[in-house]
Amino acid sequence: MSLPIIKILLGDDHRIVREGLKQVLADAPEIEVVAEAATGPEVLEMVQRLSGPAGLSAVVLDIALPDRDGIDVLQALKAQWPSLPVLMLSTYPEKQYAVRCIKLGAAGYLHKGAHPDDMVAAVRKVAGGGLYVSVQAAEALASAAAKTGDQGTEALSHREHQVFRLLTAGKTVGEIGAQLGLASNTVSTYRQRILEKTGTKNDVELALYAQRQLPARADP
Repeated sequence: MSLPIIKILLGDDHRIVREGLKQVLADAPEIEVVAEAATGPEVLEMVQRLSGPAGLSAVVLDIALPDRDGIDVLQALKAQWPSLPVLMLSTYPEKQYAVRCIKLGAAGYLHKGAHPDDMVAAVRKVAGGGLYVSVQAAEALASAAAKTGDQGTEALSHREHQVFRLLTAGKTVGEIGAQLGLASNTVSTYRQRILEKTGTKNDVELALYAQRQLPARADP
């Protein structure tokens, strides 16, 4: 008896990553990559073209997409297609993004360095209506639940978190404004709020703070 086909959209701006993911998923005969997209707007356009869950079983979505990042795209997808599962895929560690993504409606969060078997298991899980949580993501969720109140990056709004990520990547206020479509003074306001919420005084301290948020990860 054949298994029902799991139809997947891959959203990642690196072609070599998409090809690698397709090769991994090809080991599961019931999983079929039916569409690909390289930018945030392309993901939304493709999902619209395929009529959301009518034509797709799940979306595998990178966080760091150009034009419109994966978290923005996730929110847009959940607003229009709430029943369409979205598996977030990223190089960012679970501690930094898993809780935020799952709170926004993602059906799972997986690091790009995960074992291929975990990738297949995650796709099967979310496509079947389940929630896929790795050990690392579960630890991040447990840690967030144990806190009595928001603090640090957990206290940042979605827009503040976007600015935080770009600031710690070395972008200037002007560059961030251009990328996010915001006035420079608006970005500066966000920056000040971020410094207050993270207890840092300047961009150097903020960068060091961001590094402390990253758990040590041994190379395989």
